[in-house]
Amino acid sequence: MPVIRIVFVWHMHQPFYKDLVTGEYRLPWVRLHALKDYYGMVKLLDEFPHVHQTFNLVPSLITQIEDYVSGTARDPFLEVARKPAAELTEAEKRFALQYLFQANPDNLIGRYPRYRELYHRFAALSFDAERAATEFSAQDLTDLQVLSQIAWFDEYFVDGPSAEARILQLIAKGSGFTPDDQRLVMEVEAKILEAVLPAYRAAAERGSAEISTSPFYHPILPLLCDSDQGAVSSPGLPLPQRRFQHPEDAAEQIHRALDVHERVFGKRPEGMWPSEGSVSDEVIRIAAKEGVRWMATDEGVLGRSLHIYFGRSREGKLHESVAAELYNIYQMPGESVPMHMVFRDHSLSDLIGFVYAGMEPRDAAQHFIGQIKQSASSVIAQGKDAVVSVILDGENAWEYFPKSGREFLRRLYQAISDDPQLEAVTVSEAIAKHKPDGFGELKSLVPGSWINSNFNVWIGAPEDNRSWDALNDARDFYATHAKDAPHAQRALAHEELLIAEGSDWNWWYGPEHHSANDEDFDALYRRHLSNIYQALGGTPPEYLAQPLATFRAEAQFHPQTGYIHPRLDGKGTGYFDWLGAAHYAADHRNAAMHGKTFLLDSAYLGQDHENFYARIDFADDPIVRGDDDELTGDFDLVLVIDVPTQSKEMRLDVTVRSGKMVSWQRSLAPHDVTGVKVVLVKVLGIQIPFELLSAQPGDEVRLRCSIWKNNLPLGALPAEGAISIERVTERELATAARSDQWRA
Repeated sequence: MPVIRIVFVWHMHQPFYKDLVTGEYRLPWVRLHALKDYYGMVKLLDEFPHVHQTFNLVPSLITQIEDYVSGTARDPFLEVARKPAAELTEAEKRFALQYLFQANPDNLIGRYPRYRELYHRFAALSFDAERAATEFSAQDLTDLQVLSQIAWFDEYFVDGPSAEARILQLIAKGSGFTPDDQRLVMEVEAKILEAVLPAYRAAAERGSAEISTSPFYHPILPLLCDSDQGAVSSPGLPLPQRRFQHPEDAAEQIHRALDVHERVFGKRPEGMWPSEGSVSDEVIRIAAKEGVRWMATDEGVLGRSLHIYFGRSREGKLHESVAAELYNIYQMPGESVPMHMVFRDHSLSDLIGFVYAGMEPRDAAQHFIGQIKQSASSVIAQGKDAVVSVILDGENAWEYFPKSGREFLRRLYQAISDDPQLEAVTVSEAIAKHKPDGFGELKSLVPGSWINSNFNVWIGAPEDNRSWDALNDARDFYATHAKDAPHAQRALAHEELLIAEGSDWNWWYGPEHHSANDEDFDALYRRHLSNIYQALGGTPPEYLAQPLATFRAEAQFHPQTGYIHPRLDGKGTGYFDWLGAAHYAADHRNAAMHGKTFLLDSAYLGQDHENFYARIDFADDPIVRGDDDELTGDFDLVLVIDVPTQSKEMRLDVTVRSGKMVSWQRSLAPHDVTGVKVVLVKVLGIQIPFELLSAQPGDEVRLRCSIWKNNLPLGALPAEGAISIERVTERELATAARSDQWRA
């Protein structure tokens, strides 16, 4: 009798959150998902010996888990969760409040009454961490610290006969936790993390699971090979200014993935889910040469390659005319043996990922089985086996299910086990069981991913293209300077380059996806790029001090109202000196967020008949200012002043050591123009003749300032773009000011 072979591929992945230079993790999601879904998803197969599945573990995820298990991971989110609340600094309190509520409010936070109560109190304060820090007691914070971790613990540790008894006691306690309770939670957390990778190896060794891989740092392989592939899948798509074309990097990302997999799991993987299901003919050839025997992508890529459409009825049943094409395994020419290809049923995969969380588990499982049988019925009627590939994220969906979706999965797996017409097999098992003459043949693939069969999420939008251009610049710098660098620095720069090639950064650029951590992703991507330059003894480009993405600014800006004639003494104590200047003040409300340290506080911009003036004020941060209000520390300032209409840009580089300016340089030759002044004591003041900038009346003069330490950007003012004023006459300014007063 023909059978329906269900191929589940659960993709386990998180971006590479670690800064290799500082050793610090920018976001905590590897650890938190390892506490929950990574362990529980494979452990569940212990209960269903006839259900075999494929788990795709991205190598960069594996190495981050290993970092946590070894105890070498520096995770500020973990540190603030385990530090006794009474010892938290004000900044740490704000940080804890900003991040420890980042969880599903219904199924993670809402599961624990005290956690839910604290969340509602935080919401009532408009999620303002600074306000909440003054109203949450030490006990409130301790309860938050404990419950924010338990909420992520896998079901095996908090529910059922195998639950951790000590954690059950804490859950029963509910509130009023102590530092001893915090230590216990951290002890169990370490125990869970240690169990993750061994659980996968054990499942693979007994035959319940196949472990596949992705390229090491999860890059979009077709775009690494050639960024112009973006316009092949989407004709007319705007592309970056420069073409990125490094198939050798794609080959290395694959080769290193296979090596790590072999080290951790004892054998090289047979198959690969290329990042985001992104494939092209060149990628297939490279993977085959590296020894990959099967790859998977989406039905849309198959449909475009075969010039067919996988339509479905209103009820979701796949049209009979195309079912045989989708529910098959294909072969493409390989090095010595063919590359096998499976194509995910997009509809079935999305039902699990996006629909079933809102249904009763029994109903959802029955619906899924019914959809499979209906859609594959025409293939079975022809006497053929149907191979139905269900491929999706193995972690994020479960936050939207009660109790991580375990009841749904148990009912689904039991239904498959009880039905003689259904088999749940790994990809390699499906290939081995397939009739030799039943494989479909593919000569070529239209390049694309699982999202709309193109690469538009990662390339084409202005932010995406800026990201690619920045990567290209760093790649060129590496190619030019790596050969002269010491081995350790060359290796560090190379690793950072491979990390920056990952797909996750561009996932958040552009209009498609946004989260509460958009700015963190942008900052971490720019840090990885900056580390390449620093490792090789260079200075990162100034543009890396500002976001590549566009974020809504909350800063305050007051336009200029009159000419100014400031005394440039660097002290900033003369109130009337800057009266009439434009004033830009940075927004400090999110200063508690990790990576949101503000070192530059505000700027004044003004003019007189001959000169452009600017003043930069520093924030009260120990990196730049001591307890006595005097500047301190070693840092560098980069100011860029440009006049767009004249295509003229001037750069000032200011070197500060022990809080004192030791030198400054400007990029424009003097041209017999004198009058440039730069002073710094408590504030930075500059004077630049308009003649040097070629600025004419009516021209816009823009300024941006960034602060650097050890050749890495620490912040910028403004956070994006530039502050600008228009060169105008004193009479025009006075007239405009009187007009504004009249309107007021």
